[in-house]
Order: sequence, then structure tokens, then C-alpha cells
Amino acid sequence: MANTITSVILVLLFCGSAVGSRTKLISVKGQDGMSALAPVPNDGICASMVETKGYVCEEHKVTTQDGYILSMQRIPAGRSGKTAGKRPPVLLQHGLLMDGITWLLLPPDQSLAFLLADNGFDVWLANTRGSKYSRGHTSLSPNEQAYWDWSWDELVAYDLPATFQYVHDKAGQKLHYVGHSLGTLIALAAFSKHQLLNVLRSTALLCPIAYMGQIASPLAKNAADNFLAEALYWLGIDEFSPRGAAVIKLLKDICNKPGVDCTNLLTSFTGQNCCLKSSIVDVFLDHEPQSTSTKNMIHLAQMIREGSIAMYDYNDEVENIKHYGQPTPPVYNMTSIPNDLPFFLSYGGADALADVKDVKLLLDNLKDHDGDKLVIQYRDDYAHADYVMGQNAKQVVYDPLMAFFRLQ
Repeated sequence: MANTITSVILVLLFCGSAVGSRTKLISVKGQDGMSALAPVPNDGICASMVETKGYVCEEHKVTTQDGYILSMQRIPAGRSGKTAGKRPPVLLQHGLLMDGITWLLLPPDQSLAFLLADNGFDVWLANTRGSKYSRGHTSLSPNEQAYWDWSWDELVAYDLPATFQYVHDKAGQKLHYVGHSLGTLIALAAFSKHQLLNVLRSTALLCPIAYMGQIASPLAKNAADNFLAEALYWLGIDEFSPRGAAVIKLLKDICNKPGVDCTNLLTSFTGQNCCLKSSIVDVFLDHEPQSTSTKNMIHLAQMIREGSIAMYDYNDEVENIKHYGQPTPPVYNMTSIPNDLPFFLSYGGADALADVKDVKLLLDNLKDHDGDKLVIQYRDDYAHADYVMGQNAKQVVYDPLMAFFRLQ
């Protein structure tokens, strides 16, 4: 059965992109007054995932400098509804092939977003461009190639600054940041260029990714080594959409069979998670995975093959010079991250995506960091999904994380 699930995952990844369904589009006004192409969602994250649990929730839109209209959700108070004083804002940034629902998959007394709200924080959820609720643009449609012409470089240059500034302006104070997986990579890249620091109070990085050259995930490694993302790009598939309806139904049917532990579905990607309930995979499949750009997948594959953290490589000196003014892509220098930036870093011994050896490379780069500004937590039994779906994540990770935020 494990082999069957692994085979289906491969179908999900590399065929789902070609058959993913398109969302109906309408024209609306963007923040700059221009006509925007935005999806008509059947529901919003507030209505479907937050208000149903008894929390107040606000839907927000922010437009990036390059025209992408991003959805954000705000949980301004805990379930009690009381807002005692001015709450410190926390921005939660999800990882690859996910969206803001990442932080809402567990029950309210275990999900980080709800726990933060119940513990006095002003909680904001980000949704990266291309995901279900962030498919708007001031001039482009997701059906156009140009809409998908970005990698995580653009998340560093445009998405993060837009969401950081928006939260800062609305809350009127500096913010805490929590990133998971890709959400840590884009933050580290931004901090290495001394971006966002003027509005940042502290940061918590779960499954920190900077280097990927020693990635242990067999699926990710094989996909990179065999240039599978590049093959999709050459076939004209610009949207990497692993959410084909037929594939999701098939996975759900497999998961509902007696005796099948569907947490194995994630193991091929994430490593052996210690602490997931099998039932959470069904919740996961109701909402995830989400689309990203094929170009973004190529960029990550380049990192796996090269073992470095650099901007997107066009594999053409002329193109690189055109974009960067030099024949090779510029490197994000992790040693440039300010030594006094308050960091909470948590990583797991069983994580196949943020591999321990790669995390140690990052920590080597941070060896001169101020001792009282860097908290490192290591969980030998934790893998990639435990950090957002583990039934004991509250006690193991989230409680220490909130204690760290309160000290900053």
C-alpha cells in the first residue's frame, strides 16, 4: 500500500500540473484603481476556517508592487472576544504548495494561529501569489504565462515587503514573523539583504531552509536530479498545480480504506512525521496542496543540485546579465543577516526537506549571532509536517515560541 501511495503522489505532482482545473475569473478594481483579474472563491478562509470556530476574522487584500493581489486574514482577538490593550502583531507565512490554512488545520486549542490569538496577539495570515485566494492581479490572468513568471526571488522582492508593510501600517507597531519551510527561506533571503528589518520585532523559523544540497526527501531529490520541473516548463506548463480533482478524490478514497495510515502520504516528501493523527490528512486534502509557479519549482531544484542559495539561474549568461548585470546569479549571503536580530529556530531530526546537515550549514553562517538573540530548538523525532500538523506541536514548539515572542 505504501508503494501505491507513493506512485499516486508522483501522479499528483507531475500530472496534476497538466490537468488542474481553472478558476472562474471576474474583473474587479485593484487597490490602485486598475482593472484586476481575480478569482471568484466559493468561500474565504475567514468564513470557512476561522469564524466557524468562534473567532472574529477579517479578510484583507494587499497589492504588490508588481501587481499581484494577495489575500490576508486577520484574527484580531481570541475566542473570548476580549482585546486587552494593543496586541502585538504576528504575521504567519506558510510554505511551498500551501496557503494560510496551514496554520488552521489542527483544532483551535492546537493550531498556532488560534493559540496566538487566544494568547494576546494580533494574528495575520499571508497567502502567497498563485494560491487559491491570492490569484488576482491588476492586469494579468492566471491563464496567462506572464502571470506565472516568478520564483521565490519575487516573493522576497514583492510579496514579503507588501505584507510586512500592510500589517505594520494596520497594527501601528513592529511585528513578529513566523515562517514555515519556504516561508523561512524567503525571510532569510530578505534579512540577508537587510530588508524588512525596520518593521520587524523578531522572527521564528520552523523547518528553516537556506541550503538544500543535502535534502533527504527521495521525491524532491529525484525530481531535481531528473529535471522534472524543467520538463514541465518546456512543455508549456507554467502553473505547477498538484491539485487535480480526480487525483485528490483517488487519494481520499485510498485514505478512507480500513487499515490505511494516510500519514504515509506525506512521508515520501517530508520524512517520517512522529505526531500526526491519520485523520488530519483528510483535512489537509480538503484544502491543500496549492499551486505555485513551475519557475519556482525549477529555482528550488537548482538549489538542490547546486547546494547554494542564489537567485534564479536562467542558464544563459546573456539572460543572467540582462537580469542581474553579471553572468551568474547573485548569492544571498546568510552571514550578512544582522547579528542582533532576535531569532527562534526550530528544526527536526526526521525532516527530509529541511535536512539536519543543511540546517547546520545555516547555523554555521549564524555562528557570530548575539547569544542572547538566538534560540535554537532541536526535536529529534520531528519531521516537516509535524511543525504545522503535529498533535503535540503546542506543547513542544508553540508554547516556547510564544514565550520567546513575549520576551522581545
